[in-house]
Amino acid sequence: MSILIETEREGTLRQRIVFNDHEALYADAPASAGGEESAPDPHDYFDISLATCKAMTVLMYARKKEMPLDGVSVRVTRDSSNERDGQYRLQVDIGLIGDLSAQARDRLLEASEQCPIQKLMTSGHIEIETHAHLGGA
Repeated sequence: MSILIETEREGTLRQRIVFNDHEALYADAPASAGGEESAPDPHDYFDISLATCKAMTVLMYARKKEMPLDGVSVRVTRDSSNERDGQYRLQVDIGLIGDLSAQARDRLLEASEQCPIQKLMTSGHIEIETHAHLGGA
């Protein structure tokens, strides 16, 4: 898998994101950081990855266990007020749609805690190696 990020327009922070054969996405910065707020910022994508992973994990688990889950909604609320001190807090609220028992609901909540992105965010070891060169990537 490869992701390519390119500045969309000179003099702006807006970035075009291209990966594999998918349509382009965009990222921008908030106005407070000099952006135009024309697209999600990198923090938004970080939070989005957790929300989508939790939703898909719950849906896959329910499908595997043949639970009557018709759909799911996930709301992530961010508190990044202490991010500079190394604290980034996300509150996740999951809405489960379907005729589910309390036991099934509890099991689906437990399954959501096993999503790979949450595991990576909370206990993974990530190594990043960055190289700079002139010209495009």
